[in-house]
Amino acid sequence: MFIAMNRFKVLKDSTQEFENVWFSRESYLHELPGFIAFHLLRGPEREDHVLYASHTMWRSSADFEGWTKSEAFRKAHARAGNTQKPTTLGHPEFEGFHALQEVASDGVARRVAAE
Repeated sequence: MFIAMNRFKVLKDSTQEFENVWFSRESYLHELPGFIAFHLLRGPEREDHVLYASHTMWRSSADFEGWTKSEAFRKAHARAGNTQKPTTLGHPEFEGFHALQEVASDGVARRVAAE
């Protein structure tokens, strides 16, 4: 499994606008092979921003890379940055993770195969 995250430092007075962009967009993720799940996360509030993260789970890093090169990716990101005023402090910070271990709700832990 591969988890792709983007961290956003959203200006405090722009959180509603930022969230509305996500809630109103077409993602097309469900159309891609290997897609498992998506989450938009709101994190801690800092002095000058609120931390957000987008979190997608993929069967493999190759599936994620396929998404980033797809027409669906271009369509989903067509409106990115097209707001009246900036909502974030800089660009998002990408972080990609390969899963090593999973603990299921029944308490069973298993090693996840490395890619």
